[in-house]
Amino acid sequence: MPGRMLPASSAPGRPAAGADCSEAELRQLMEAIYVRYSHDFRDYSRASQKRRVLHALAQLGFPSVAALQSRVLQEPAAFLQLLQYLTVPVSEMFRDPAFFLALREQVVPYLRTYASLKVWIAGCSTGEEAYSLAILLKEEGLLERTMIYATDINPTSLDKARQGIFSLAAIRNHTASYQKAGGNQAFSSHYSAAYDAAIFDKSLRENITFADHSLATDSVFSETQLVLCRNVLIYFNKKLQDRALGLFHDSLGHRGFLGLGSKESLDFSVHASRFEPVARAERIFRKRPAVP
Repeated sequence: MPGRMLPASSAPGRPAAGADCSEAELRQLMEAIYVRYSHDFRDYSRASQKRRVLHALAQLGFPSVAALQSRVLQEPAAFLQLLQYLTVPVSEMFRDPAFFLALREQVVPYLRTYASLKVWIAGCSTGEEAYSLAILLKEEGLLERTMIYATDINPTSLDKARQGIFSLAAIRNHTASYQKAGGNQAFSSHYSAAYDAAIFDKSLRENITFADHSLATDSVFSETQLVLCRNVLIYFNKKLQDRALGLFHDSLGHRGFLGLGSKESLDFSVHASRFEPVARAERIFRKRPAVP
């Protein structure tokens, strides 16, 4: 669990209007974070990174990147707070319902042929996608023989994901997406509601393991049949995108499936030729057979 979070009022003054940060300052901050905490943001998209750091300066009340870096290096709690800005701990259930419908209709028939299944969800954030997939697999009679590994670099997000508790208002908003994604039961049958919160059924959570994993520094999960990494690669530069896609390819067993986000593509990756489209519009691909 995170330690004491840094109060904004304790920071040394708010940035001036129009505060900026240079390429060199960003590079130095990310290098310092890597050396101190082993979190590697060095190959994340600089444009996205700059927006997030400037937002952090404004919200946390630091006058400069140098002041932020100094505090972050001194206090792990300050780093955990900054981490909430450097990552994107925002998700929703059955996001892009057409993707989940394509999974159900075009991938599940192949998954049925396996006696046991292993799935990797990379960049799981607060867990909405992991629970969405668990619901889909349960409805298709596959969850009991499936282990879902849901990974992220943000410990606060992982803690929330493990709890499986979400606001009831948010869950109600996801019901339409569930139905468009081919859901064949009442969505409410998958959770219990109390005090404006919804907790997902224990049978869903039992088959999900939430764990820390960095696509920038860590290795593969071996022999998976399905890898989902949606709306994560858009925050990486090309070098890190290629590294991540290489991990996914190496993680997948023979003819395994890969799902990406709606704005992500394999087209310009060095690994493009190693996959073939299954549902191109929905960004679902299949690992090509190894060349003898």
